[in-house]
Amino acid sequence: MGYIEFDKSQLINLEYSLNKELIRTNRAGSYACSTIINCNTRKYHGLLVCPIEKFGGENYVLLSSLDETIIQHDAEFHLGIHKYSGEYYPRGHKYIRDYESDPIPAIIYRVGGVILKKEMILVEEEERMLIRYTLLDAHSLTKIRLQPFLAFRNAHDLTHANLDVNTKYQNIKNGVKIRMYQGFPYLHLQTSKKSEYIHVPDWNKNIEYLEEQKRGYEYSEDLFVPGYFETSIKKGESIIFSASTTEVNTISLKRQFENEIKKRTPRNNFENCLENSAQQFISRKKGKTKVIAGFPWFGHWARDTFIALPGLTLPFNDLDTYKEILDTMVNDMQGCFFTSEGNRTYIGRSSVDAPLWFFWAVQKYLEQTKSYSTVYKNYGETLKNILKSYKEGTDFNIKMHDNSLIWAGIDGEAITWMDAYINEKPVTPRIGYTVEINALWYNAVVFCLELAEKNNDVKFVKEWNKLPELISQSFIKTFWDKEKGYLADFVDDSSTNWDVRPNQMFAVSLPFSPIENKEIKKSILDIVTNELLTPKGIRTLSPKYPEYKGVYEGNHVQRDLAYHQGTTRPWLLGHFCEAYLKIHKKAGVSFVENLYKGFDDDIKEHGIGSVSEVYDGNPPYLPDGAISQACSVAELLRINLMVKNYS
Repeated sequence: MGYIEFDKSQLINLEYSLNKELIRTNRAGSYACSTIINCNTRKYHGLLVCPIEKFGGENYVLLSSLDETIIQHDAEFHLGIHKYSGEYYPRGHKYIRDYESDPIPAIIYRVGGVILKKEMILVEEEERMLIRYTLLDAHSLTKIRLQPFLAFRNAHDLTHANLDVNTKYQNIKNGVKIRMYQGFPYLHLQTSKKSEYIHVPDWNKNIEYLEEQKRGYEYSEDLFVPGYFETSIKKGESIIFSASTTEVNTISLKRQFENEIKKRTPRNNFENCLENSAQQFISRKKGKTKVIAGFPWFGHWARDTFIALPGLTLPFNDLDTYKEILDTMVNDMQGCFFTSEGNRTYIGRSSVDAPLWFFWAVQKYLEQTKSYSTVYKNYGETLKNILKSYKEGTDFNIKMHDNSLIWAGIDGEAITWMDAYINEKPVTPRIGYTVEINALWYNAVVFCLELAEKNNDVKFVKEWNKLPELISQSFIKTFWDKEKGYLADFVDDSSTNWDVRPNQMFAVSLPFSPIENKEIKKSILDIVTNELLTPKGIRTLSPKYPEYKGVYEGNHVQRDLAYHQGTTRPWLLGHFCEAYLKIHKKAGVSFVENLYKGFDDDIKEHGIGSVSEVYDGNPPYLPDGAISQACSVAELLRINLMVKNYS
């Protein structure tokens, strides 16, 4: 029995199976994503979704799905499934008998005496989806028909029948190439075995996406079906279908499929699933190595990159990838800010904490390399320039005040990690002195001083060595309340915000803390433990507040209201556990280990083999948001590494 498995009763139960999604990437920006029964429920789903440089590098769904039909004695059995105007057709899921996950996902169909196995894999660093069909059993002549559904549209949009579509095709080896619109790459559709292609172009209309409907977005689209491939298949025979932006020598398809399987980390236990998932977020393209923040709709976010980087690489001692990502981020900087590439070709730098998280990422790198001279040589100037910009003042009203704390923010902008907007207005603006920014600021200054001292940078040390004590004094004076027993979330011109949020936790977890008093640290951690800790992460707001939203659901406005107002984040557990172990030492290892192991069953719940972006703040703590989030996966891996190091 496999680690990840679903029985027949679960697979044919649409209420169950349509909530189980699977993501696979090519480690170069492209991905394939759908439910475990291959019924698309999101506009982001597709068998081949690729970034197209000509269109700003945004993701485009080229091949949405591929419907299979088994033919015996002139009888046709359709294995595909779509939702049309409230009804599912052709309901091919009723033929599913088994699901395998190792070494790659596979579905077993049974149609009378026919048993067919379907396996899918994305070729690493190529824009190519391979699907292998193996006829495990059959008692008479069998044919298989493959019908591609094409979209050729942005992953954030939907498409509809139109007269602009190019219905023509060109023959290539064992297949055809098609380009629906001018400017797009051709999609090459080929089979390993010679097959007959029947060209009958038509629109398949009113396909609905259940998850988009739930999210309050447009949810119906039309997909273009150019025709179908048909060929005979014998018992024991395997036929491979290839969909790619480049033509392939079909003779090599079977060998390529086997070679790709050998590269995959087996998903036969919890830790291996996390490792496999971690690899999906690393994207190498055109000499740049980046971290994709989450699937299926996130881009490359600077903050998420630095938070996730240690967990995605250090458990596997992959220092080369670590450095490649740091260097890519530094090379793409704009002033003291790191660029973030989001959807809609958005390139943003309005994140006050991302440059400060960079210090933490470099710290974690130094912990492994132990080379102060190399780290200072490679990143010292960048670190110092960030500090200088924050001290003297930069964009978004970021500046060190006379009390040595960092003030940041302008009206109408959310520049901390709590950055949800409704009607273009921040839900949690947090303008002023924010607690995590100043904890990160203190950590950054002390770390840079440590590096400078080790490298005899006398000038920098002389200029900055008095600052840590001043920051620490102001930090306690500004944020700490002895009676309340915790830190304020932020302080603006007129008031102090005492909402119990997880942001205060970083003042305990970071390598260098502005708080020396151990009792204060313990008091902060106790508040977080008692009011914010759940089995699936840390709540973004304590339930005792009227603004608390314990369930993350509804349309995009309702979800954004809940996003930082109670919704639980798995990634925050990493810093909670780091703080917990600093306070409790070895006595806390068992508690931390149980938190880590509590995610074991989640691997089979939302994003199969991965960990979701968010969870409800209320029991039963259901997963939601992006089905696979880099920070969530990374911090669980880092927690496991903490436990191993203590053990």
